[in-house]
Amino acid sequence: MNATIQIVCDAAQAARAMPPYTSRRPHWVLMATVLASSLAFIDGSVVNVGLSAIGKAFHADASELQWAINAYLLPLGSLLLLGGAAGDRFGRPRLLIVGTALFGTASTLCALAPSLAWFLTGRVAQGVGSALLMPNSLAILGMTFSGTARGRAIGVWASAGAVMGAIAPVLGGWLIDTVGWPAIFFINLPFAAGAIALAILFIPDPGPQKNPSSLDWWGGLLATAGLAALTWGLTVASGRADWTETSILLTVAGVALMLGFLLVEASRHEKAMMPLALFRSSSFVGLTLLTFLLYGALGALLVLVPYLLIQVGGYSATEAGAALLPFAAVMALASTAFGTIAGRIGPRVPLFIGALLVAGGFLLLLRVQSRVDYWAEILPSILVIALGMAGAAAPLTVAVLGSVDSRHTGSASGLNSAVARTAGMMATALLGGALGMSGPALVSGFRLAAFVCALAAVGAAVCAFFLVSVHARP
Repeated sequence: MNATIQIVCDAAQAARAMPPYTSRRPHWVLMATVLASSLAFIDGSVVNVGLSAIGKAFHADASELQWAINAYLLPLGSLLLLGGAAGDRFGRPRLLIVGTALFGTASTLCALAPSLAWFLTGRVAQGVGSALLMPNSLAILGMTFSGTARGRAIGVWASAGAVMGAIAPVLGGWLIDTVGWPAIFFINLPFAAGAIALAILFIPDPGPQKNPSSLDWWGGLLATAGLAALTWGLTVASGRADWTETSILLTVAGVALMLGFLLVEASRHEKAMMPLALFRSSSFVGLTLLTFLLYGALGALLVLVPYLLIQVGGYSATEAGAALLPFAAVMALASTAFGTIAGRIGPRVPLFIGALLVAGGFLLLLRVQSRVDYWAEILPSILVIALGMAGAAAPLTVAVLGSVDSRHTGSASGLNSAVARTAGMMATALLGGALGMSGPALVSGFRLAAFVCALAAVGAAVCAFFLVSVHARP
């Protein structure tokens, strides 16, 4: 998942927090949150570039390569809301430190893994660490600053994350080419150590909240198990290009577990990690569907483009990482302007037009030929997709916060971020057929995936036009 657009979804959690913390060194608190969040932003993009090298090192087939990404996204997407609630109960600075330490330890395990099984174990632990550190680092940021200072702090945090997410694929590619793929996990260690040290020294720990609500353990367990079964079933089916008994049983089990999750959430009412009251708003339903479709399409793009360039185009890992830099550049330059437009005319039109532009960009990828000409075939589509995502990302955050009442803004922004990551995971689970191909067959699989992503983006545009209200609630 690209850090530049994920930042917009996550930032809302910091913007809605109340500031009870008083720190004599608020700038060091900001630095601690930047370093901690950078772990997730770096890891969310650099592994896509290393996918080919990791696959060769462990002799992994297509389904195993998919898990190199999804083993991280699964716990992150399903436990993100629970991680924020755990911060309320046990203390946000403590959870930030625990999550960052777990992420750093898991990164070491990934780098030194003697087998694929150990590598995937490390990826799962990284996802759990991210689910703990991300919501709590953002909440600490929002609770340390107020007024205009908060706006500046969030701007610094977002800019730093965008820069990290943009340079990570290039730096990671260079490390893969010169040192080897384990180096892309070792680079996490200084960030983790710095974040932990600053958190211990400068973030006051008031302890857990008084009379905190009980954690939704059953909800978290059922969501994780359900998404895991669904992802596993889709991975098996896509890797073999048909539905076997195993893939059907796994998918049915996943659906059943997710239905159980909904029943648990309904019984917990406002104490649920995903309050079902959110879905009384047709706008929120539409925005959730739009997020899933749009971010799922983008997740597929960010996995397939570097893989295609390396496997078919003969690009080095460094060159493949640099191929996505224009995406980050357009997002950084255009997002603010589109956010301003959305503030004036409402989010529906920018969301609708942005999603259609994304669909057009994916259709441009149908021109990709066996030689893979980046400048003529890949770059134009990346620029159009980036422009469309810039038109949708900032208005999406405004629309999500405005689609529910003030009691549910925190849950709504957290759920939207979780849905975006889950969408990327589901998209990756469906890429087994393409990742198992080579040569001209891989190009054909890439074009088919691009067409499906274009349809998903059109679906997102339909959701924006028919379900999202013209103006967000102030």
